[in-house]
Amino acid sequence: MERWPALELASTIRHDGDGGVADDLATAQSMARWIHQQADLLGTHVDVAGLSMDERLRSEIVELRRAVRALFAQAVSPAPPSRADAHRLMPVEQALAHLNAAAAREAIVPQLAWPAGGTPRTGLLSNERDAGIRLIAALARAAIDFLSGPQREQLRACNAPRCVRYFVKSHGRQEWCKPSCGNRARAARHYQRHNATTAQ
Repeated sequence: MERWPALELASTIRHDGDGGVADDLATAQSMARWIHQQADLLGTHVDVAGLSMDERLRSEIVELRRAVRALFAQAVSPAPPSRADAHRLMPVEQALAHLNAAAAREAIVPQLAWPAGGTPRTGLLSNERDAGIRLIAALARAAIDFLSGPQREQLRACNAPRCVRYFVKSHGRQEWCKPSCGNRARAARHYQRHNATTAQ
């Protein structure tokens, strides 16, 4: 299953298994754990080992997530957004400005590498020394790529009870982000039908 850094960032708000919402970026320690889990998606351009996992970086990533989730809500419209933050979404214009400003914090130049006898590949050249700025800019560029790419058309908010995730629809009948959400939705429908029948 394909993973996108922007979707992974938006998914740091998730159902906690007990009817509430968990935040994978709630503390600097949980943020550090999440960043290390995303190292393969971030590529060699972001030096995860060189990051200062402090409150400043955490608050910047959380604010970027707010912008991304607001733009995800815009992308799934007119369908309802995720219930996690539907009541406190950042205005779309503010989210766009924040995302673009975050991406612009690092000036990068694409570079072509072509080893003898090998396949050409692209890389990014940057003079930015602050690993935190590089991370924020990389996440913002990933969100820009996601929202301007074909996967935006398949973005959905999971409508299973208690779920707060966004997902990319991978087949025509997919309604939920994962099978467990489908099971919960079917169980909730069965419970409602059963209660309606016994109430009569």
